[in-house]
Amino acid sequence: MAKKNAFYAQSGGVTAVINASACGVIETARQHKKHIGKVFAGHNGIVGALREELIDTSKESAKTIAALKHTPSGAFGSCRYKLKSLEQNRAEYERLIEVFKAHNIGYFFYNGGGDSADTCLKISQLSETMGYPIQAIHVPKTVDNDLPLTDNCPGFGSVAKYVAVSIKEAAMDVASMCDSSTKVFILEVMGRHAGWIAGAGGLAAESEGEAPHIILFPEVAFNQEKFLRKVKSTVRKHGFCAIVASEGARYKDGRFLADSGSVDAFGHTQLGGVAPTLANMIKSELGYKYHWALADYLQRAARHIASGTDVEQAYAVGQAAVEMALAGKNAVMPAIVRGKGKRYSWSIEEAPLEQIANVEKMMPRDYISRDGFGITEKGRAYFEPLIQGEDYPPYKNGIPQYARLKKVMAEKKLKKNFRV
Repeated sequence: MAKKNAFYAQSGGVTAVINASACGVIETARQHKKHIGKVFAGHNGIVGALREELIDTSKESAKTIAALKHTPSGAFGSCRYKLKSLEQNRAEYERLIEVFKAHNIGYFFYNGGGDSADTCLKISQLSETMGYPIQAIHVPKTVDNDLPLTDNCPGFGSVAKYVAVSIKEAAMDVASMCDSSTKVFILEVMGRHAGWIAGAGGLAAESEGEAPHIILFPEVAFNQEKFLRKVKSTVRKHGFCAIVASEGARYKDGRFLADSGSVDAFGHTQLGGVAPTLANMIKSELGYKYHWALADYLQRAARHIASGTDVEQAYAVGQAAVEMALAGKNAVMPAIVRGKGKRYSWSIEEAPLEQIANVEKMMPRDYISRDGFGITEKGRAYFEPLIQGEDYPPYKNGIPQYARLKKVMAEKKLKKNFRV
């Protein structure tokens, strides 16, 4: 039987280490040339497959592929595009199978979060019924750290490190000026439903009373009176108050503090900025001078401060995905399993996509302090190993040097174009 080619694609919001997973997939596939032919990468994710825009990674040198390991963002282009059910749009699946057939693709590696796990599962199931079985392996990635069955998600450790360092440094700035200037600083971080990123900011408080003094989690209902009381008492005690706020902070009735009133391509509520909302609340009720910042894309693109553990794990799940496919596995995801000893260790096991797709893992309540404004020692013990180690990219003239791909497109074999 002729060997099959592979298709790799990146999905959703990118991270500082998603390309390390791509590196793991491509380098491992190249080591198994007897069983895997070419690795095609979707130009802008699954959209690239639908449009038959396939990047031929065999045209990239070994040096360039290796450089992906220290390159942030999505090197091949990502997308926010969720496949509908077969009943809603059969044409999409027929088109995917048509493209995969035309390019002799038998392996599908989809690098993303919960929505891409769902897409991966659907393709695995439906390709079988449509007469062209595809081995679909999900490669975990999300800064939100909300995938189930894995101890943590590649991409999260680096964001956690960035947020902890950023709030520590910003708080030192505020502390030095608070006597005559700014009293409150708010850092808004990502996390729509799960407060993992905000929680990681708590690592900056290495001693009692250190910043951040307040963390706002989606898992803890926001109470304005209690919040303002905490801000006021903190300023009185320390002279200033540093806050890490998850974008998904919400009231008891489920309303987001910063609901913009619109939705994204996946149907998620668009959030319009919890930091300025909180800042205006503090100004009007307490009168304190404030500053706020949105970590936004900076937090997930900061490869210069990536966690060494995160880089290593991101590469490992890409490598494991290929090895699982070669072992005949299907509709699974390489999951990170934490060792049980006191010294941090981890391994990789397979997890079924049926138990991952469309399931979000929230922060456990016992990771959050009783008052709801900080993390516990148990939470700290979870977070700390994930931000360990430095893995700096190479620098030239003071600027990080990242991979530059040729992105040579494979020749199209289908006459009909597909509109996405």
